[in-house]
Amino acid sequence: MKIARIEIEGTARVGVVDGDAVQPLAVDLDELLASDARDELAARTADGSPRPLSAVRLLAPVAPPTLRDYITFEEHLEGSLKLLGRTAPPPEWYDQPVFYFSNPNAVVGPDDPVAVPPGCERLDFELELAAVIGKPGKDLTPEQAGEHIAGYTLFNDWSARDLMPPVIPVGLGPVKGKDFANTLGPWIVTADELAGHRRDDRLALEMHAEVNGVALPGGGDTSANMSWSFEEIVAYASRGAELRTGDVLASGTCGAGCLLEHWAHLGDAAPPPLRPGDVVTLVVEGIGSVSNPVVAGVEPVALPKARVGMPRRARPWGRTLEG
Repeated sequence: MKIARIEIEGTARVGVVDGDAVQPLAVDLDELLASDARDELAARTADGSPRPLSAVRLLAPVAPPTLRDYITFEEHLEGSLKLLGRTAPPPEWYDQPVFYFSNPNAVVGPDDPVAVPPGCERLDFELELAAVIGKPGKDLTPEQAGEHIAGYTLFNDWSARDLMPPVIPVGLGPVKGKDFANTLGPWIVTADELAGHRRDDRLALEMHAEVNGVALPGGGDTSANMSWSFEEIVAYASRGAELRTGDVLASGTCGAGCLLEHWAHLGDAAPPPLRPGDVVTLVVEGIGSVSNPVVAGVEPVALPKARVGMPRRARPWGRTLEG
């Protein structure tokens, strides 16, 4: 099943995509994602006749309560670190699947414009696959986690590369470098529909990206190269924390799935950073494609530097509680 969110006469609706048509449903998206009988629920809640996809606007297929973005492709990590003069990932990366929380309020859908963030001169995209949670769960094993994945969608983790280096040394993440846009789409393909694409314990979907209709040089990648499976990253995310219906967990960028890696290996001019007028398209086997045009943004509002030399209160550092 392909589950979409569509806009009809200004109202967001849930629909099931079949070929070039979409069947609107009278059901809540969370109810459909969490259901153990989606086909029956969709049939029972069909609302009117199917509509041509061309006659509706596709929205982001889910408005996630939380959005975790992992870094599970070793090749991408190696390419990213090369720009920092490092030759290998840190040993800690191999111990557990790490992630950061992205901004769910910055989610955009298919064909939505993405504005260059204020102050950015090196705009980039990231080709990723993402799992969408169906049934809630906590402290799951990888064997249990698969039952909690409703399906999969494409994810573009837009990145302002030049806004990240000044703040990463503080240790709180990429800050405004990742705060402005996250594309999800075009729809959610349920896990059962992708069962034939599994290799051993994980999905094996071919992935590639295009800029202005031209595929990035060097070819794409396959999701089979994830160093942890989706079941494993879902289990890790649920450790001590409840996953809820609609939560999104992204794979991280696949090998050669962004401009940054090409800059690391080929130099800054090949290919150039994104500019207004460019169109980025992500393509993943078994799911489809999602495109977004880049448009001009606004200038940043200037802020002062931190105040320093402020009076500090006396602290009892060095004294014991008894003293």
